[in-house]
Amino acid sequence: MATPPLAQSPIGIPRSRVRQLMAASIGNVVEWFDWYTYSFLTVYFSPQVFPKTDNPLVPVLSAFAIFAVGFFMRPLGGLLVGAFADRYGRKAAMTFTIVLMGGGSLLLAVTPTYTAAGVLAPIVLTLARLIQGLSVGGEFAAATTFLVESAPPGRRGLFSSFQYVSTTIGQLLASGLAALLASSLAEGDMDSYGWRIPFVVGAVISLVGLWIRKGAEETSTVAEEIKKGEVERPRMFEFLVRYPTKAALIVGITVAGTVAYYTWTTFLPTYAQQNVNFDKADSLTVSTIALVFFMILQPLLGMLSDKIGRRPMLITFGLAFTLLPVPLLGMLTNSFASLLLIQCVGMVFLGCFTAISAAVNSELFPTRVRASGAGFPYSLTVAIFGGTAPLIGTALKDAGNSGLFPWYMSALALISTLVYVFALKETKDQPLS
Repeated sequence: MATPPLAQSPIGIPRSRVRQLMAASIGNVVEWFDWYTYSFLTVYFSPQVFPKTDNPLVPVLSAFAIFAVGFFMRPLGGLLVGAFADRYGRKAAMTFTIVLMGGGSLLLAVTPTYTAAGVLAPIVLTLARLIQGLSVGGEFAAATTFLVESAPPGRRGLFSSFQYVSTTIGQLLASGLAALLASSLAEGDMDSYGWRIPFVVGAVISLVGLWIRKGAEETSTVAEEIKKGEVERPRMFEFLVRYPTKAALIVGITVAGTVAYYTWTTFLPTYAQQNVNFDKADSLTVSTIALVFFMILQPLLGMLSDKIGRRPMLITFGLAFTLLPVPLLGMLTNSFASLLLIQCVGMVFLGCFTAISAAVNSELFPTRVRASGAGFPYSLTVAIFGGTAPLIGTALKDAGNSGLFPWYMSALALISTLVYVFALKETKDQPLS
């Protein structure tokens, strides 16, 4: 008797795989909603949490400095949670990260003002961001390997793209809620209590993500073999000792992508406010529209990479961000259409990186050290270059040299482009070992 075919989803993926996609993606939505809410609401809560000064940029700089500090916990999360995922499985690691993120969001929601608590206010804010940074670093290590390992043959690019589909949904929810609050509340109410509402929402929906992830199926065969005593546990830095070239390669692959991503999807509204006096509420609306466009692009570009390969996509991205940031940001005005056009054009090329980032990183390492091998160097690079992008852009503006920021982006993009052309081999047809 013939074996009945697996039930298929409307896009031709077995429904069991769709459940895996949902488990990783919905939890990731929660993670990134909480993470990005901080960035979108910085201009509202920074004057409340930090002491007042004559220069209104100083509290914003302080808040972005803590934003960067949160990023520097991401490598530690990538290392520790990545090693945990390699030893005990992806599912257990993803459960841990979403609990951490919910706790960090709740702590942000109850952060006292500087007027009420003095120096304790920025200390609580910093602690919350450290917790979230640890969670996000671990989330990438566990969830991206889980996504790629769950993919059917020839669909790793498509499955990889859901890393940023879910990230963008979380960002959209954060941006949309921030825009809704900014447009419906008086500015005084937004400054006093309105900015706390999204953090409360993030803490609540973390529980939903936790429930959904309980239904996921483990993807790491090594974790089961370790549990049975059939193989030894991977050591903490085994990925670096055995595969140093691949770890270095991930750094080169990621440098341009992380700066471009955090500039174009997170910092650009603030950049427009600082440099062309763009309206706060309008900048959030533009960002929301552009993010919807960006999200739709991800699976399309992921499927394209499954056909033409990863290298052509990355080279296209690298060349675009080497050549375009200076003229694009030079065209920016306080017109709604100007910011929307510039953001969408950049996102077309940025998608060539984000849609396949998880697949490229995971395809470089064997299952035994995949989570830590992909998670740590990626998170370290994001911390050094992505997390500091808003801080560098704001500091250059404060120093009167805002025109240097797009050149900074182009220089880093050129470095990654050279890596894509001369050091990266095509991996789309290689089986996951």
